[in-house]
Amino acid sequence: MSALLQGAELAALIEATAAGAPDEVVTHALSRDVVLPHGAGTAVLITLDNGMDHTRPNSFGARGLAELDAALDAALGRDDVAAVAVSGKPFILAAGADLSAIPRMTDREQALAIARIGHAVFDRLHTAGVPTFVFVNGLALGGGFELALHAHHRTVSAAAAGLALPECFLGIVPAWGGCYLLPNLVGAERAVGVIIDNPLSQNRMLTGPQYAALGIADAMFEGADFLERSLDWAARVVTGAVVVERPEPDRGEAWDAAVAHGREVADAKVSGAAPAPYRALDLVAMAKTADRYEVFAAEDETLADLIMSPELRSGLYAFDLVQKRARKPAGAPDTALARKVGKVGVVGAGLMATQLAVLFLRRLRVPVVISDVDQARVERGVAGIHGEIDRLAGKRRIGPDEANRLHALVSGTTDLADYADCDFVIEAVFEELEVKRQVFGALERHVGPEAVLATNTSSLSVAAMAEGLEHPERVVGFHFFNPVAVLPLVEVVRAPATDDASVATALATAKALKKNAVLVADAYGFVVNRVLLRFMGEVMGAVDEGTPVEVADAALKPLGLPMSTFTLLQLVGPAVALHVAETLHDGLGERFVVSPNLRALVEARRPGLYDWRPDGTPYVSDEVSALMRVGDSPSTAEQVRDRVLTAVTEEVGSMLAEKVVAAPMDVDLCLVLGAGWPFHLGGITPYLDREGYSERVLGRRFLPAGVASVPA
Repeated sequence: MSALLQGAELAALIEATAAGAPDEVVTHALSRDVVLPHGAGTAVLITLDNGMDHTRPNSFGARGLAELDAALDAALGRDDVAAVAVSGKPFILAAGADLSAIPRMTDREQALAIARIGHAVFDRLHTAGVPTFVFVNGLALGGGFELALHAHHRTVSAAAAGLALPECFLGIVPAWGGCYLLPNLVGAERAVGVIIDNPLSQNRMLTGPQYAALGIADAMFEGADFLERSLDWAARVVTGAVVVERPEPDRGEAWDAAVAHGREVADAKVSGAAPAPYRALDLVAMAKTADRYEVFAAEDETLADLIMSPELRSGLYAFDLVQKRARKPAGAPDTALARKVGKVGVVGAGLMATQLAVLFLRRLRVPVVISDVDQARVERGVAGIHGEIDRLAGKRRIGPDEANRLHALVSGTTDLADYADCDFVIEAVFEELEVKRQVFGALERHVGPEAVLATNTSSLSVAAMAEGLEHPERVVGFHFFNPVAVLPLVEVVRAPATDDASVATALATAKALKKNAVLVADAYGFVVNRVLLRFMGEVMGAVDEGTPVEVADAALKPLGLPMSTFTLLQLVGPAVALHVAETLHDGLGERFVVSPNLRALVEARRPGLYDWRPDGTPYVSDEVSALMRVGDSPSTAEQVRDRVLTAVTEEVGSMLAEKVVAAPMDVDLCLVLGAGWPFHLGGITPYLDREGYSERVLGRRFLPAGVASVPA
């Protein structure tokens, strides 16, 4: 027996909830009768459509849920209806709950209401007296994914993409039935993969074929005639010509093992710092034996708790930054000033240069020329680019025709005169100021006066590189993050002399490369490296003073960062870290520590502090211990963490005072996109606000109360 809201009680709750979201973009539920083939009778097809184009997917707020409830009520109240089906506007089913209302919620009852409404409306597909279907014609996220789970049957388009339960990525749980329905449909192991593994792995999503292979869909059809074939299939289900058989999920040790695996994944990804994945796993564990409506009630309570949590408010703040602010960089000049880029030059033929060349080739599809000091290096660089193109083709990321075109677009040279017709030239040579100045000086003798000269420097002064040039106004920083193909950030650096046209061209190029650009001032380390090196310097400084490596490295674990400090050092490489630390020390002063032990690692050509056991766990070898010269003033993990967060607060405050970026939001955006810092931190400033560091160190919050936090 359903314990969900019904009738007047549901209507009253919907009305009260809708009043708190007056600007909801309503997803309408548009009904029409369809005569099913094979003599199956009449079906009511409900199409979800918010009236917007593909850039604004359908979502569910209180009014939209009310429309869906009314449409289901009308359909199920008829005695001439053989089936009810739900689908969406072209290529989109629904993107789940309307998250825009959550930041305005000030009490737990408001949060509880939206959970209860969704359960009540969606469950009507389950309790209907006729067969119900959801035709997953495209994007289905969160509540859209869960809507389909409530129906008796599902079909999916082979062309569909963006199918996921991303809630744990944001800081909530699938709370409209997902934590019960999915494991009871496909088993706990597959469900944990969708609910936990995927969202905590860069919010990975399913395609239509993957969705079908997991057993979530009962049938899959090609996109061209998806609706027609879905209706035909539904008719055969209604007549009994097709009988859907689903295996009963394993409710024994396999269920418990799946939940245990999920906890291991959560520990590895967020280290207990974000509650959502653990709460989701509690619900999946409960779903092994509990009644459907008991789990739904627990989902309601869990969602209400999490909506009122600081982690979710920070997550939604970060999500909003990525979805909105990242697309319109603060301080950007008029886009009409951007010049067309028809040919690109990359100076250098090393690993970073070849990564850049491949990116420009794939995204811009224009000729790309690379160069180096001798022909052998050029040939190795071109071969590396060709090899990467072939690898992409082998993985079917690109087709054979595109691979051939990209091969034909790349060339190599030792003569900078071959850059004469380039519109955008980026240098990726050794990170030494004088070397880069010489490169730009030589380039300027060959390229046109409006060609943009970009530097991929990670820390050096862009203005200093442009000194002595005839056209310093066209020099701009264009700092990528490694690996270039993966990390979405480009720091576009504007030096004092850089003109609007060059900045606009750089920003437009970043967008064409499908990167998110943040406009930053020409300051040592810019944003990401300035924060990370201050961070790393304090942790390394604690080791220099006598703190055991393992204690210092674990000190920041409660933040749930993507990797520990010394794992990051291993990834970056001690030589690079030392060079950037020295640059920042020289430019910004003593607060950027240059560790003698880091220098010792570089001199010994060590890849980092750690060696690795066969099982993948790190340890400090006797060789490294012998290199280290440490003091006798060890710190506890708590002391190291406090020291680091105090330093980071000070550094972010300094960057804002120096106007390196326009606002704290840009610092957070850089850390999320360039360093992979988690949404539950909001980047970093929401965390520093809620933990009291900003007021203790700076005497003020970075963000107003209610931004990335529950309104007072």
